[in-house]
Parts: sequence; C-alpha cells; structure tokens
Amino acid sequence: MSVSSQKKYSSQNTQAPPEMLHRSMGVWHSFTLGFAVVSPVVGLYAIIGVQTTVTGGGWFAALLICLIMQLLVATVYAELSSQFPIAGGAYKWARQLGGVTAGQYAGVIYVSSTIAMLTTTAYTGGIWLATFWGSTGGGGPMMVFWGAVFLLLCMSLNLAHVNVFKSIIALGVYAEFIGSFGIAMLLFFFFRQHGFSELFQHMGTGTAPTEMAAFMTALAIAGWAFIGFDACSTTAEETHNPKRMVPRAIFLALSAVGTVVLFNSASLILAFDHDTLVSTSKTADPVTPLIAERFGSWVEKPFSAIVMIAFLACGASVVKYTSRIIFSMSREGNMPSMLSHVTADKTPRNAVLFTVTMAGLGLLLGLNDGAVATVIAFGTGGLYAMFAMTTGVGLFTRLTGRWNPALGELKLGVWGLVINTLAFAWSVFELINIAWPRSYAVSADAPWWQLWAIPLVLGSILGVTTLYILINKLRRN
Repeated sequence: MSVSSQKKYSSQNTQAPPEMLHRSMGVWHSFTLGFAVVSPVVGLYAIIGVQTTVTGGGWFAALLICLIMQLLVATVYAELSSQFPIAGGAYKWARQLGGVTAGQYAGVIYVSSTIAMLTTTAYTGGIWLATFWGSTGGGGPMMVFWGAVFLLLCMSLNLAHVNVFKSIIALGVYAEFIGSFGIAMLLFFFFRQHGFSELFQHMGTGTAPTEMAAFMTALAIAGWAFIGFDACSTTAEETHNPKRMVPRAIFLALSAVGTVVLFNSASLILAFDHDTLVSTSKTADPVTPLIAERFGSWVEKPFSAIVMIAFLACGASVVKYTSRIIFSMSREGNMPSMLSHVTADKTPRNAVLFTVTMAGLGLLLGLNDGAVATVIAFGTGGLYAMFAMTTGVGLFTRLTGRWNPALGELKLGVWGLVINTLAFAWSVFELINIAWPRSYAVSADAPWWQLWAIPLVLGSILGVTTLYILINKLRRN
C-alpha cells in the first residue's frame, strides 16, 4: 500500500479500504480457516501425552470446562467482529475502543504469541513430516531442519493462488473429520473397553502431588486445545458480508473443534487400558502406537499422512492469521510500512515473509528441549493474555459507554454484559493458571527460568513496549 493510501486510512474507520484485500472467503472458508488453526488433531495430539503423565487421568472434565468457558470468550469476539470486521481482529478492536496505546500493547502481545504458536506448530508438525517420510532420529538439528521444511511449505501455500490455499485448508478439515474423527468413531463403537465413568477416573495419579493440583494443571494444559478461533476475525476483510459471516464462523469453528476434541479424547480413553495410555504418553508420539495396536501396523503410514496434512493446514492457517495481524499493525504505523504492502493479487506478501522468518528464528530454540517447552508455554499463555485484554477492553468500554454493542449485527442485550464479565474473569484465571510455575509438569532438572517462562517473557515484552511508547512520547514533546 502506498504512503498516501495509508494516510487516508483512519483508525476510526470500521471498514477498511476496499482495495486492501480481496473479499475472497465466504462463511465456509472463514470457518475452515478457524477450524484449521484450532485443529482438533494438533490440539489434542499435542496435549494427550502430557495430560496423562502429569494428571494421571480424568482430564476429560477439564477439556469440557475449558471448552464451555472459551465459548464465552468466542461470544465476545463474535460481538466485536459483528461491528468491527477489520483485519487484525483483537489488535484493531483494542485500538478502536481503548486507544492507540492499548492497541500497541495488544498488537505486540498478539504478534509475539501467534508467532510462538507458529513455531510450536512447525516444530511438532516437522516431527510428523519426518515420520511420514521415514526420517527418524538425528536429534534436535534434524527436528529443526524438518520444522524449517514445514515452515517453507506453509509459506508457499500462503503465497500461492488463493484457490490453492483454500483447497489445502479444506483438505486439512476433511482429514480431521474423515481420518481422526473416523478412527475415533471406530474406536468408540467397536473397541470400547470401559464405561463412561472411566473418563473421570485416575485424577491425581500422575506426577502432580495432589488431586487439586492435577485438576488445575489439566485446565492449564487443556487451554492449548481451544485457541485460534479468533483467526476468523483477523481475516474479516477477506470475507464476504463479514459482519454476519465472521461471527458465525467463530462459533462454528470453536464448536466443531470442541466436539471433535471431546469425542476423540473420550474414544481414546475408553478404548485402551489406563496403563497402556500411561506407557505411550512417555513417548514422543503417544497416539500412533495406540492406533496401530487396534487396527494393525498397516495403518501407521496413512494415519501419519492424515496427521501431517492436518498439521500443514494448521500451520498454513497460522501463517495467514499472524500475517494479517502484522499487516494491520503496519497499516496503522506500529510496524514498518513495508509490511503493509500488497501484491497485485492483494496478498500481503511481505507480512507473510516476515511471519515465517520470525517463526524460523524461534525454531532454532528447538536445539534445546527446555527452550522448546518455553516457546510452547508462551504460545498458549500469550494468547490467553490477549483473550484477557480483549474481553477486558470490551467490558470496560461497554460499562463506560465507549462501546455500544447494539450497533453490531449480533445483539445479545443484557446477556452480552453477563457473558463479557464471565469471559474476562475466565481469561484472567486461565492466564494465571497457565503461567503458574509447576516443577512437576516439566523435567526434574528444569532451570528456574523455564518454570517462570511466561511471566518472564510476557513481562519483558510489556516492559520493552512500555519503554518504546515512553521514548516516542518524549520525542514528540
């Protein structure tokens, strides 16, 4: 975008200039983007091992509670997107309602946490990519290599024609439903060994010292499974009739993902002995051995292909999701203006390249297992910090009259205030819960900074941002 067109764009507008990004997505494509970012496979398969190891079992209840509370957060996002359908989503809303400074803080937290989320997805997705191609072993350097290959594939999908991107995302959604959900249905209906009470058994038999500690940790870990639904709001400028379609996509994405995650986790828990789950949870891939045990070794290759496609769809979606936040911030002057440039086909290529480059640098931390755990923790905690800020700004401006939700397409009346209050309380609680240092949830020889990773990283980012804001104010004065 040219400098002159940037000046014409005001942060007070609720619609972006039509020349900025193609409105190339309907509600289905917006939904598939959100579904791919949240990704039941990525969400569940990334946490099932650590959930079982730390809590011992019974973590299904934590998943259910977390989903219900995240639906309240999603409702606030839907309200906001029905009135402010602008690229950047929560960053733009914070700026729109809370002012420039609030927007700067929101943008920095948002970009940092989503890039950490992409780094985590690339590292874990690289493992499945390597497994599919039969490349195992090699330790950290090989995992970083495959993670880099994974990122390059995700970048290529974002720079390709929009129809190619849509096709891959749709393929990822089909892989999730037909593959993982289909396998879960077979496990549930033909291989189930336990009654439903098994879903709530064994809590506190893992590394957590007490049953309460195990449950709180289960809630913290479950938070990873239900993030990313806000991706629908960051691409609002590329969605037809966004004030109506984006809120629908947000609800559809989180509801669909929640249903699949709950069903898949229940199927795995009910189909296997608890000792078997505990045993496989100690391996890097706790799921494939379980599937092969029930269906035979022949299923390993097609199953790894399904998971690999799901991870690629998720990674490509996170690149798109993050690059739109960066694009929006640079358009507002909070990042280098070159990141707001678009190609002839209206793709923010520079923002995509920047996103992948930063995630790639973070991927280098994969040479150290402890550092990877820190990235994973911040990717989750940082997004809950964003949820807390978004719902907090929404609640404050709603109460002070600076935001009138009745002007949006989604009208909840007095229930909007009740939901907003509960969503804010939950977001703050879950952020503290995720950030809480737990020595029993990491390796025995973990350094102190790993236990305090989220407060340290988040505090450093906020500190640097504050310093940047103060210096700019002093320069202007």
